[in-house]
Amino acid sequence: MAHLRSRRRLALAVPVVLSLTASLGFLPVAAQAAPRAESTAQAANAETYAYLVNTKTDHHTIESVKNAITAAGGTVVVAYDKIGVIVAHSANPDFAQQIRKVRGVQSAGASRTSPVTAAGTTDEGAVQYLSQAEAAKVAGSAAAGEEPLEADQWDLRAIGADKAAEINPGSKKVTVAVIDTGVDDTHPDIAPNFSAGQSANCVSGKADTTYGSWRPVDADHYHGTHVAGEIAAARNGIGVAGVAPGVKVASITVAQPDENSLFFPESVVCAFVFAADHGVEVTNNSYYVDPWLYNCMDDPDQRAIVDAVNRAQLYARSKGTLNVASAGNSNDDLDSDALVDDSSPDDSTAVTRTVDPHECFDVPTQLPGVVTVSATGVKGTKSYYSSYGDGVVDVAGPGGDKYQIPDTPSKNGRILSTMPNNQYGFLQGTSMASPHVAAVAALLKSTHPWATPAQLQALLKAQADNPGCPTEPYDGNGDGVVDATCVGGKRVNGFFGFGVVNALRAVK
Repeated sequence: MAHLRSRRRLALAVPVVLSLTASLGFLPVAAQAAPRAESTAQAANAETYAYLVNTKTDHHTIESVKNAITAAGGTVVVAYDKIGVIVAHSANPDFAQQIRKVRGVQSAGASRTSPVTAAGTTDEGAVQYLSQAEAAKVAGSAAAGEEPLEADQWDLRAIGADKAAEINPGSKKVTVAVIDTGVDDTHPDIAPNFSAGQSANCVSGKADTTYGSWRPVDADHYHGTHVAGEIAAARNGIGVAGVAPGVKVASITVAQPDENSLFFPESVVCAFVFAADHGVEVTNNSYYVDPWLYNCMDDPDQRAIVDAVNRAQLYARSKGTLNVASAGNSNDDLDSDALVDDSSPDDSTAVTRTVDPHECFDVPTQLPGVVTVSATGVKGTKSYYSSYGDGVVDVAGPGGDKYQIPDTPSKNGRILSTMPNNQYGFLQGTSMASPHVAAVAALLKSTHPWATPAQLQALLKAQADNPGCPTEPYDGNGDGVVDATCVGGKRVNGFFGFGVVNALRAVK
């Protein structure tokens, strides 16, 4: 699976129909992008590519652009009229250039650099499954009232989630949608809290609500199931517990059903719109939108990706949905002047490029109003892999760290959660930190049912515990080399933002 990257907080509360420049509050910059996707498409000899066409939202314009898409040799896959985003396929290598000239089109470009066939998550390293023998050992350490495997869940205790569950486990009226690789809703820890009516498969860019379509295609697509368990695994005497074991969890599948599990932008657009239209209160986004780790505004294809996904997430926010996203696993200072991206595009041939993370945007985590989450380990310090940045990270959550060893039966510093086929396993990454924050947001929504997304985001920051920057030079992996520098003070800083979320405070 791929990995991820960046963000600086930008202005919020702008209409979704505004142009990208107005919505994000920045202007295009020069010399940032890698070679454009359309040049790849032109060399592909009539292979079909996927495109995003972003227009004004009036009915006349949208119908006119649809006709122009057909005239340019394209087909409309789906049109999201309310936000002016049209997903189209075409084998015409000049399709994007032609469509950009159409009246009413505000941006358009290829959503990938490879042809359409039959996404990058933010976990760090391979999964470690919990064997039956190990599970039995852990269960033997369970205290009265605990779930059988809870003794290994140091992360719950780190943010007071175990005590919070005794006061308020969360409301069944609150749903967190896991936009991911799919969720195995047959897992006994997930089934009690699963919301099928708010679940779908958005891989094609158009929502498929066929029963079971939201499930992972195989056990290797385990990421979404792990995330779902971290959020809402039931306290039912089986396995593990979630941070918010009383809320609902839904699955919106966006990952391609192959070994790469890429998350293309049309799938993510579909997911945000579907979540908004189906009453989801919180979305969790433990991924970056492929194929670009950073999307640079001087490239028309990458600009169209940012524009389309931004319209969709702003639409969700306007409908009352708070969007939470992982900050990335590169241990990058996202407030720096330059970062090297040698992984993009990840669906064809990567080209090494240097980007300014203030100008080239990681999507969706760097979009306005999205809560950006860094990761911590059992010692409460920044996880060795977690990206960071002053003015970039909003809050932090337990994501695990193999170098920070807990005093638990398994002595595993990663995060234990649910896996497909009724299994359990350990993972680490900002992918694991984000669902902890999404779950605390769900607890806040349960406690303050009328809170808007902006108010929930403010509450997340207000209830967080900030350890402040470390007093000693940061050496995350213990090799004697300073790995990162924390900038900021006790109230807010680059490692933790406003602090590590606190579930107990959220319910009080």
